[in-house]
Amino acid sequence: MSALSGLRVLDLSTVIAGPNCGKYFADFGADVIKVESPAGDSLRKMAWRDPRDGEGLWSKLLNRGKRTVVLDLKQAEDADVLRRLVVDADVLIDNFRPGTLDRLGFSAAELHAINPRLVITRITGFGQTGPYASRPGFASIAESMSGLAALAGEPDGPPLLPPIALTDEITGLAAAFATMVALRSGVGQEVDVSLLESVFQFMGPLISLYRLTGAEQPRLGSGLPYTVPRGTYRCADGRWVGVSTSSETVAARVLELLGVAGDPRFTTFDARSANREALEALMAAWCARHTRDEAIAAFETVQAAIGPVLSMADISGDPHYAARDAIVEVGGVPMQGLIAKLSATPGELRWPGRLLDADGDAIREHGWADESASPESSE
Repeated sequence: MSALSGLRVLDLSTVIAGPNCGKYFADFGADVIKVESPAGDSLRKMAWRDPRDGEGLWSKLLNRGKRTVVLDLKQAEDADVLRRLVVDADVLIDNFRPGTLDRLGFSAAELHAINPRLVITRITGFGQTGPYASRPGFASIAESMSGLAALAGEPDGPPLLPPIALTDEITGLAAAFATMVALRSGVGQEVDVSLLESVFQFMGPLISLYRLTGAEQPRLGSGLPYTVPRGTYRCADGRWVGVSTSSETVAARVLELLGVAGDPRFTTFDARSANREALEALMAAWCARHTRDEAIAAFETVQAAIGPVLSMADISGDPHYAARDAIVEVGGVPMQGLIAKLSATPGELRWPGRLLDADGDAIREHGWADESASPESSE
């Protein structure tokens, strides 16, 4: 039995962060019903499609393990279906702008009148309160406003945004964790999660640094102020490696490889930071004299941290990913495996995201009760 078997989750959310939150519940055994408008979640049409059936790969990934139903909440009959589902639900996830569900007759007070123990997880750009609460919010905006973009990029270049849906992924995890905390409390309540604060949490002590000293971390490309050398380096065969020296013991091993062990410019964190350019140049020159495999072998010999820079093509054939089931096939669709492995109550990836309203008739007629007739048993 999976850890969350018996837990019932209504996922009313769209795009990435909210569905991502719901995905983690489904992965570990919860019965998750994805509720969509007649137009469907835009995730279904966003970016890449499965060439075999034209369905969106985002939807197949983030809606895996979920049943799906179309409800037009502006119609009384469909609104009543949702109310019946709320009666026996444990969690409701939404990512509408504040006040949207209230206008449809599903305010927190109305939902808790139906089910006092319901945990309502609300995922928005800026949260349910504050001067920005009503603004539309996307991950790119949160990344711009959280300090992340200001740190990313080369010293003389523009601020950069990450090339993946980083904040949506982070927020989905944060929301899943916060929802589990609320469930553990045993008290029906609202969980207010924002894209902005989720990514801001990942800024470490930088706000403490500024408030206490007035200092700000500069843009350093792949570098960090307190870890030198640190970055990606081109090897003699044109391939790349990533290197980090985040502890004194590892730094000492790398300095020995570079032939500068004992050099007073590099013997402490502070000294290495003060002489960043010189040490980074030594690291780059050393890599340029060795092939990628030679560099990795040398680092592994002295137990220093290094890794090849891998593309998705590389990852697809990597033996460690294979051994860890980090890439699996779910209903014939290759995708990431479970985020964590539980020894006694492991998760299970049951089916990929389903077609719009694939389970609608059964859910509208039977509600939660038809879980036994799962997509898994019919495929």
